[in-house]
Amino acid sequence: MNFGFTQEQEMLRDQVRRFMTEACPMATVRELTAIDAPFSDSLWNQIAELGWLGLIVPEPYGGIGLKWIDLALVLEETARGLSPLPILSQALATAAVLRAGNDEQRANWLPALASGTTRATLALYDEPNWFDPKAVTLTGTTVDGGIELNGRKPFVSDAMSSDQLLLACHGPAGLSLAVIGQSQVTVTREPSMDTTKPTGSVHLDHVHVPDGCLMPLTNEDLAYLSDCGAVAVTAEMVGAADTTLTMTCNYAKERIQFGKPIGQYQGVKHRLADMFVDVESFRSLLYYAAWCVDDAPDELPRAISLAKGYASDAFAKIGIDGVGLHGAIGFTAEYDVQLYLKRSKWSRPMYGDSDYHLERVATLGGI
Repeated sequence: MNFGFTQEQEMLRDQVRRFMTEACPMATVRELTAIDAPFSDSLWNQIAELGWLGLIVPEPYGGIGLKWIDLALVLEETARGLSPLPILSQALATAAVLRAGNDEQRANWLPALASGTTRATLALYDEPNWFDPKAVTLTGTTVDGGIELNGRKPFVSDAMSSDQLLLACHGPAGLSLAVIGQSQVTVTREPSMDTTKPTGSVHLDHVHVPDGCLMPLTNEDLAYLSDCGAVAVTAEMVGAADTTLTMTCNYAKERIQFGKPIGQYQGVKHRLADMFVDVESFRSLLYYAAWCVDDAPDELPRAISLAKGYASDAFAKIGIDGVGLHGAIGFTAEYDVQLYLKRSKWSRPMYGDSDYHLERVATLGGI
């Protein structure tokens, strides 16, 4: 059995890495995150032309028809440069339509998602750190031809730059996803430590959602989409953590203290070795979980909980050690390593922190 990536997958990885280096370097990322809604139409159109937005969309709907393991490579490589583009949100919205949409909804929405002409995001739960159907508190009332939504949906990733919002809600017929245009709601930006990951609060006031814009959700669908979200976030954690390690190793080779590079000191070596072991460990766990999405879905819950549970704590520690080993310069806003520490803080609770996922592993294991 071959556990390596194919030549085509390595070419995809190289393409994404080259794009981040040439078209979206850190200087560009800093420029975009300095505005209220970090987004670039030019960069978005470029990645749409490269086909990244349609990786998991079947060919009949205008996509490429690849798998989640291919998407994980893209997310890993874009996270190396802390890309502020809503690629992750677009992928999860696509996964939701594929999972819960009927044939007509897929035909109507997937081509626009694959081409990037429509930007979308997915918001499931309304309570932080609670992953259960009861944590979806947004409720709709029956009106002619659909439902009416009133209330608030917090913690919606990339809400400001999305044309369509896929919001989980409870209706008369049970749990469902409501597809709502941004023009129908009021979006307020929420404060975030990581400015490359903007989050908004969506306020709904007598928003009418027709039946054709409702996708029924079972509890199994909700759990599956939550696991997909954890896979996507963990893929980004791999790329960002590996870059933190690389930056710190390079600095340790260059910083001279007491006449020699600090990387020669045992105390520095040990911390760098620990960082390397952690990155490689949750990288392997993530690759297996991403493979499970398409090829072994029954194993996905345990696989992604192992990966996200490990990565949530390990990446946070890598971020802290990365800044610490850079010394005083690591704490300055001008230096990039502190941005990766902030990404680790954003990633830690997204789609479940270590407490949630490791407890889930124990439960799935019968403990």
